[in-house]
Amino acid sequence: MLKALGTARRHVSSADRHLVHRCAGLPRSVVDPGLRHLSRLANHSKLWFALAGGLAARKGPARRAALRGVAAIGATSAVTNLLAKQLLPRRRPASDLLPMHRQLVPRPVSSSFPSGHAASAAAFATAVCMESPLLGAAVVPIAAAVAYSRVHVGVHWPTDVAFGAAIGCTIGLATRRWWPVRPAAPGLARPSEHVAALTDGNGLALLVNASSGDRDPSALLADLWPAAKLLHPDPGADIVEQLHRELDEAGDSVRALAVAGGDGTVAAAASAAAVRGLPLAVIPAGTLNHFARDLGVTSAQDAARALAAGSAVQVDLGAVGVDDRPVQWFVNTASLGGYPDMVRLREKWEPRWGKWPAAAAALVRILAEAEPIEVRIDGAHRKIWLLFAGANGYQPKGFAPTWRPRLDDGVLDIRYVRADLPLSRIRFAFAALTGALFNSRTYVQLERESVRVEVLGEPVALACDGEVIPPGRTFSFASRDEALHVYRPENAG
Repeated sequence: MLKALGTARRHVSSADRHLVHRCAGLPRSVVDPGLRHLSRLANHSKLWFALAGGLAARKGPARRAALRGVAAIGATSAVTNLLAKQLLPRRRPASDLLPMHRQLVPRPVSSSFPSGHAASAAAFATAVCMESPLLGAAVVPIAAAVAYSRVHVGVHWPTDVAFGAAIGCTIGLATRRWWPVRPAAPGLARPSEHVAALTDGNGLALLVNASSGDRDPSALLADLWPAAKLLHPDPGADIVEQLHRELDEAGDSVRALAVAGGDGTVAAAASAAAVRGLPLAVIPAGTLNHFARDLGVTSAQDAARALAAGSAVQVDLGAVGVDDRPVQWFVNTASLGGYPDMVRLREKWEPRWGKWPAAAAALVRILAEAEPIEVRIDGAHRKIWLLFAGANGYQPKGFAPTWRPRLDDGVLDIRYVRADLPLSRIRFAFAALTGALFNSRTYVQLERESVRVEVLGEPVALACDGEVIPPGRTFSFASRDEALHVYRPENAG
């Protein structure tokens, strides 16, 4: 065994020397100072942090790519510098193997194996490709040039670079365990039939919440649907009650309802539409637009195309009865305990940090401050820190549920964190941050058509689609199968 390893090592060393000699024989060119400068730029990942800063200035995939890239670099640097270089030391190529004009001065003195520059370059490029293949196509050539530059300037053997790149790619891909990549395709749902096709807005009631997003979309929507009946929420009034009054006054002239706003406004419109049997068009005009994103509706133009074609799908809604009050509908999620505060903090920090880092920071903050809630869940006595209920099954199945593969699966996604186990907060946080939730007894996840939660202490608040409603003691959650017809372009997903 040792003899075989020794033989393999000699073959690798021989191949390395051969490749370095071939590299040394390349003629002098203007590329030499450029590669030397590029290699220095990548010291301590300065180049990648600069690129990440530029990407983070843009919302969406670019920002997620930047954050995933920085996380991948952090993990890769730890593995490369603290483990691999210490366990597998190797001398760097001798200075006389390459001409003087190519050499990097001063030369690094740490172990040659593996290449930390190549590892960080590969980790960042892999992470960016996972979030945005288009951006990845621009980053990969830069990463490859950085990796090659380490051989070109004489500070690494080719196998140092190859193994470093392999480590970086592996760790970049491994970030999916903690931070899954959201699929590009929207959630599946069964098509609707006999839905009104509307072009100029005749027969359309349009609710616009101008305070939901960055700017008021009223002018754009008036151009798209000039004949629509335009509605704005009354300050301080209940939106659902207002909608019912307005729709009663309009009578049979309204054949469809449209809503432009955030998820809270969309949920209110969905409630009215479901009760009245009206199809709903969703225009993403809020900050996060989770429901529209799961539908595959990314703009007002998407909604206009779906309305004109009469293209719609049937989706489930969630419903929750609180004590003896009327049922509250939700299109995304409802939550108890520390979860409403965690959502508030996560959404506050998400535009700057991205969903997973913001969710992790919010989780730690809320668990540190939360008080346990004593409850009965379908009759079983529990103490919990927080409870999440999603309309349809969410992915990923561990921490930070983000998207729904289907919008019509007829179930509620119920998740809660137990507080009746020793060191439950620490155990849950550790399991969440290490991707081991399914091996932790503190975390419970199940799918049900309905669930009843009774609070055995002071009333607690409920958050539905980010809107906090008055506290209660008894919460009856249920899935309403295919309760709503929603417009969606035929080619979505």
